[in-house]
Amino acid sequence: MITVLAGGVGAAKFLDGLAAVMPPEEITVIVNTGDDAHFHGLHVSPDVDTVLYTLSGLVDQEHGWGVAGDTFHCLETLRRLGEDSWFQLGDRDIALHLRRTRRLREGATLSLATQELCAALGVGCRILPMTNAPAATRLRTPEGMLWFQEYFVKLGQRPEVLEVDLAEAAAAQPAPGVLESIAETEAVILAPSNPFISIGPILAVEGIREALRNTRAPVAAISPIVGGKALKGPADRMMKSLGLDSSAASVAELYRDFVDLFVIDLEDAALRGEIENKGMPVLVTQTVMSSSNARKDLARTVVDGVRGRT
Repeated sequence: MITVLAGGVGAAKFLDGLAAVMPPEEITVIVNTGDDAHFHGLHVSPDVDTVLYTLSGLVDQEHGWGVAGDTFHCLETLRRLGEDSWFQLGDRDIALHLRRTRRLREGATLSLATQELCAALGVGCRILPMTNAPAATRLRTPEGMLWFQEYFVKLGQRPEVLEVDLAEAAAAQPAPGVLESIAETEAVILAPSNPFISIGPILAVEGIREALRNTRAPVAAISPIVGGKALKGPADRMMKSLGLDSSAASVAELYRDFVDLFVIDLEDAALRGEIENKGMPVLVTQTVMSSSNARKDLARTVVDGVRGRT
């Protein structure tokens, strides 16, 4: 079994490649829920949903999130009725949120609701939310404290991030199966996701970082920064505003207490020595997943590399 810590789009692409090169039922995915929010009375789990849609073949490939071919008639009507509609919810997408919200109101945990959605959508991987408790990420900016989706979607990632508040995640217990999957797995892989707002909330949940330090399984991490830039999202700008260099080496520093193998892109090969001086062996390969074959190639290379650490 391989256990993957995952955020949204970048992680979902990696998982798509991984599920194509090994049996999906041998993959456990621990997904960030710090992005979760309520819109129009519905519980939305953006990172969980992106992973679900990608692994079920429903994802909008152009955006990397949402459902391919979706329409937005409901949102347009809500806008006409005077409702705040800055968060994009497609008509087909809403169906999933309706199902999740109903199950949560009936007393199901987020873990159980996610398991049911996996079965309904034909997803073979085991998908675990990092916690069943509320664990909202908040960001301190010059415009004040913002909930994650306010910053990311409503304000288009424009405000400078001065602090990432993971207090709710730190107070939360891991969902059932999370710690066990880390302890009992063959290997752990941190997908190429933002280290502060995608992987960071997972690591903040009580016991998870310690479990990564203590697992007998080798732990690999794939840098989401290539050539000093984030391939998607605000990770590079966020690193600078939080006082770090925007580089793969800076990402490695954030994980040095538990990572056994750090994966960087060919473009960053010159950073190998700097990262290895931090005590982490480095795997240099093509990490930009520009095609289906590139996703598979990266998955094979990382799995082979981390298995070689056993």
